[in-house]
Amino acid sequence: MTTDAVNAEFTEAAHTASTIAPTAPFFVVMNAGSGRKQADETRAVLEDELGAARRRFEMCVVDDPRELDAAAREAAEKARADRGVLVGAGGDGTLCTVAQAALAADVPFAVLPRGTFNYFSRDHGIPADLHASTKLLLDARAYPVQVGFVNDRMFIVNASLGLYPKLLEDRETYKQQFGRSRLVALWSAVYTLLRRHRHLHFHIEHEGRTREVRSSTLFVGNNRLQLEQIGMPEARAVEHGLLVAIAPRPVGRLAHLILSLHGAAGRLSDSDHVMSFTFDRITVTRPHASKAKRRRVKIATDGEIAWLDMALEFRVSERPLLLLKPEPAVAEANRS
Repeated sequence: MTTDAVNAEFTEAAHTASTIAPTAPFFVVMNAGSGRKQADETRAVLEDELGAARRRFEMCVVDDPRELDAAAREAAEKARADRGVLVGAGGDGTLCTVAQAALAADVPFAVLPRGTFNYFSRDHGIPADLHASTKLLLDARAYPVQVGFVNDRMFIVNASLGLYPKLLEDRETYKQQFGRSRLVALWSAVYTLLRRHRHLHFHIEHEGRTREVRSSTLFVGNNRLQLEQIGMPEARAVEHGLLVAIAPRPVGRLAHLILSLHGAAGRLSDSDHVMSFTFDRITVTRPHASKAKRRRVKIATDGEIAWLDMALEFRVSERPLLLLKPEPAVAEANRS
């Protein structure tokens, strides 16, 4: 089958929706890390909107982020037993954890955006307003959407290694001190980029070929909106069964900052210091690394940090996630 035929098949599948039963219950999982006040507000809106429609729901508020995965899996099992919908309430990191439980249990997934950037929900046209996104639960259909994996860890927006995970760690530290805002995120990124950082040396195996790469970071994108915002021409590839790999070439700290400013201005592809390509599966290894000495590496998936063993396999999931979202034309109009 040709690439164009595969893309056409993938696009057609992405527009095939499943109707949710009008009596299907909702099992909502929320990370309370952003504050108990936000959790109380979310519960009140659920009681208002879903209660008025006489739809049953259960809400699980997780106080300890380390318990989020177990809570999501438990809620997913309830959703499967009751033919219901698993709902994630939070930012992209929380949504990814809950979405992975939904994918494993083969149940529909829905979103109540409660984060700072909300790339996943915005890309799929899900309104940021809590009342509007809750009302959407009542009549939205489930569409298959693409997710990625790095080894056995899922991501819905992006995955990365190298400097980018450090940026995220520093951003979280600053947010704890100065609050959660995009301005705090911007200044923490500038500070991190101006500090000394080392370049990684790794091999990327792709379609039977191996390329040697030196870079401060390897970024893998699965979100059209985010890729468009930084100016990558491959952004629409994620709608056709592919992921996008981005790796800046070795440059100094000031040049790296300028490169980041290009991305913030939506002109990253204008730079000669960026390598990018699309793929459905790649393997990343350390040169000359033996199997007896498997090295662990820090990975960021949707803003959450983890340590994984090399080699790293980035791939498109064989099964899509079934996401409750607006009809395609409405979703496209809502993207922002």
